[in-house]
Amino acid sequence: MTTTAQTSLPPTARQPLDMDGLAWILFGHAAFQYLNAAVETELLDELVKTPGVTKEELAERLSLQERAIDILLLGTTAMGLTVKENDRYRLADVLKELTATEDWQRFKDTVGFEQYVVYEGQLDFTESLRTNTNVGLRRVRGTGRDLYHRLSENPHMEAVFYRYMRSWSELANRHLVDALDLGDARALLDCGGGDAVNSIALAAANSHLRATVFEIPESSVITQKKIAEAGLAERVDVIAGDMFADPFPGGHDVILFAHQLVIWTLEENTRLLAKAYEALPEGGKLVIFNSMSNDEGDGPVVAALDSVYFAAIPAEGGMIYSWKQHEECLQKAGFGEFERIDVPGWTPHGIIIATK
Repeated sequence: MTTTAQTSLPPTARQPLDMDGLAWILFGHAAFQYLNAAVETELLDELVKTPGVTKEELAERLSLQERAIDILLLGTTAMGLTVKENDRYRLADVLKELTATEDWQRFKDTVGFEQYVVYEGQLDFTESLRTNTNVGLRRVRGTGRDLYHRLSENPHMEAVFYRYMRSWSELANRHLVDALDLGDARALLDCGGGDAVNSIALAAANSHLRATVFEIPESSVITQKKIAEAGLAERVDVIAGDMFADPFPGGHDVILFAHQLVIWTLEENTRLLAKAYEALPEGGKLVIFNSMSNDEGDGPVVAALDSVYFAAIPAEGGMIYSWKQHEECLQKAGFGEFERIDVPGWTPHGIIIATK
């Protein structure tokens, strides 16, 4: 006889909260540690290679002693990450389906980001709310004014951060490439474009397009390396600078803010968008690509959970803003026309395209 463990699921905004749901929230920190351990011990990857193995076989292959494998499998099975059938274990169906896609590594990169960049600083979430600033940054070694200016002083964190940002973008930027008509565009400015993941994707899909990544000096070396690896150094370049303090480089008819406007306050966002409006020619496009919360203020869940990071760690302001809040900033900056494009998938990505 085959049996599957019954697992209570975390609540959503559309389900009444019960005691099982409350327990998920109360011990949510421990639930994540089980997920991270399942990734780092390679339990999940082992079950991809050899589904239907016993506890003893897993202990040997993962080099874990009996108590340790008991704890790990108790947690992953109780949460539904793994399924026990008689005395053998396999992956949950949702994970099995994910492992068959190129998003599997991106999912694991997201787990690493939560563990090594986000986790510790979230201890200061409450104090960050009370003071309305990013108190959790104090847990990141360095003297830079924000997380991004401290990453170069923390090599492991920096590597995890950029690996995650590339993966988080790749989870949705295929839709950005499809949705953004750049047929008439000549040059794109990617403000705060990180390691150029989005500029590379857009340039690869539009052979006539030139792109410039406008990035802080501390990150520009990584950006140049990724562009060279993509073989696009002749069409994608990097300008080091501060998008708040320095003028926007001229000559661009599309300006992209990808995963930028979730970092700053709405007032700072309006300033950036106004600078972009002034830099664009008539008919030029402004593109916002990042996670969005809904206008009702009750979800989606991933947008709410991700806002803890933006409140506590990277900079003095930020959260996963709603579509409406971004549009209000665009109006204040001078834009009158814009459209929303909802990105499918489990991440709450969205695109807003505004025209000058």
